[in-house]
Amino acid sequence: MLRLLFLGDIIGEPGRRAVIEMLPTLKSDWGIDFVVANGENVAAGRGITPKLAIDLLRCGVAVITTGDHVWDQKDVVSFIETEPRLLRPINYPEGTPGGGSIVLETAKGKVGVINVQGRTFMLPALENPFRRVWAEVEQIRTQTPVIFVDVHAETTSEKIALGRFLDGKVSAVAGTHTHVQTADDQIFPGGTAFICDAGMCGPTESVLGREIQPIVQRFYSSMPINFPVAKGEVKLHGLMVDIDEESGRAMSVQRIAETYRSAPAESPAPTNREEQTVGSVEGARS
Repeated sequence: MLRLLFLGDIIGEPGRRAVIEMLPTLKSDWGIDFVVANGENVAAGRGITPKLAIDLLRCGVAVITTGDHVWDQKDVVSFIETEPRLLRPINYPEGTPGGGSIVLETAKGKVGVINVQGRTFMLPALENPFRRVWAEVEQIRTQTPVIFVDVHAETTSEKIALGRFLDGKVSAVAGTHTHVQTADDQIFPGGTAFICDAGMCGPTESVLGREIQPIVQRFYSSMPINFPVAKGEVKLHGLMVDIDEESGRAMSVQRIAETYRSAPAESPAPTNREEQTVGSVEGARS
């Protein structure tokens, strides 16, 4: 059995600090074999830089997925050409820098990861995600049946439709982009684990990881305003899937919600796990 952990959108410095500090212990405690994380909001809440991508890879993330903010930090354009473990949505046009999928060797066999972006209410409007992801799945299945898909999309209907479309062809489909973990984690009849949105790794007292008042003011006034990343308690949200490496079928799926409590700014970060975290795996399902 291969155990895969997917972490939802990592939001700014609070989210990345929590992931970097917690992930090694979580991998050990839970027996995680492979980690995928969405990193498109890791740089001050928008985009990702080469340094931050390297930090995530060094702490135990095997593959970083992204979405519509992938190009917000300009130095990522050249870096993504040299780092195949940093993905951009696969349905960008031919010739776009970087790649939208990867197959990596692990101690339990090869694992494929695909990053695809939806089109409904999403900009830029990319190529048809259904057609593009299907072609990639067929190609990767010649190498391995263990395939994880991050669907970065706005609407629940498009994410569910893609999950149903891929049922029996991939091991798991997890939605990202809306930052709110949904309670629909399940295994479809064909053996594909699914969740509409894995949630975010970021501040809980926030609006999607941003400070509350500026967002409220924006809705109230309709005037432009900056949206700083929020502070305070941080929670890691994601999905853990046990996969039969021979068939690629998901055998169990669990929603993850782990709370990280940072040290005060003037104090060094704690090194004892009991000081850092509370909470547990939520919504266990098998």
